[in-house]
Amino acid sequence: MDIGDLQQSIHHRFAQVKLVRAALTHSSYANEQEGDGDNERLEFLGDAVLELCVSEEGYRRFPDAPEGQLTRIRSQMVKEKSLAAIARELGLHRHILLGRGEELQGGRDRDALLADAFEALMGAVFLDGGFEAARRTILHIFKNRWPRPEMLPETKDYKSRLQEVAQERFRDRPVYMLAGTSGPEHEKIFMVDAALPTGEVFRGISTSVKRAEQEAARLALETLEPGENPIAFKDQ
Repeated sequence: MDIGDLQQSIHHRFAQVKLVRAALTHSSYANEQEGDGDNERLEFLGDAVLELCVSEEGYRRFPDAPEGQLTRIRSQMVKEKSLAAIARELGLHRHILLGRGEELQGGRDRDALLADAFEALMGAVFLDGGFEAARRTILHIFKNRWPRPEMLPETKDYKSRLQEVAQERFRDRPVYMLAGTSGPEHEKIFMVDAALPTGEVFRGISTSVKRAEQEAARLALETLEPGENPIAFKDQ
């Protein structure tokens, strides 16, 4: 496996080249090759490393952004479609080891497969060079992918936005109902249902009624506006 161009692209030279092969070995290939492992464990590790590095950099870049907005920025940057696009730019599709069946079914261009391979590669960088190496690699790859602070949309809380959407689409408002509580008095957990005029119900769970309502509204919005205005909301 010639990985010279890949190492140059990610700005990391592997001391343990076997980690690269492991990161780029899909389960379909491993199943056909006796003794070869797949990249699923590295994917699990890389997902955590990637989220931490992107979270830290987002916290630094946007000092005035509330928690909810930082969460939406991170979600947009590390979602499957975004990671698959990065994988294609890095040329991972040319290096991934696939089984015959997966190859014939077009697996080399599947977003989910490419995103998983990218996460696995970040896990491999972490094991090869430690957290700082992974952080440098991730910041290099993402350096031109961050939204500019002046272009962040005005924030609204989830309940306000859900009410706007419900009025526009259904000419009615969502209804919030306390569905139950659990836990001791000093650590009570609240469950709140947001019922849409369509009859769909979304349950939010949090440490206060207000937060649970916001969580229920957020879940409803993910269904009503999938992928839309990914950083336009904040938690209250």
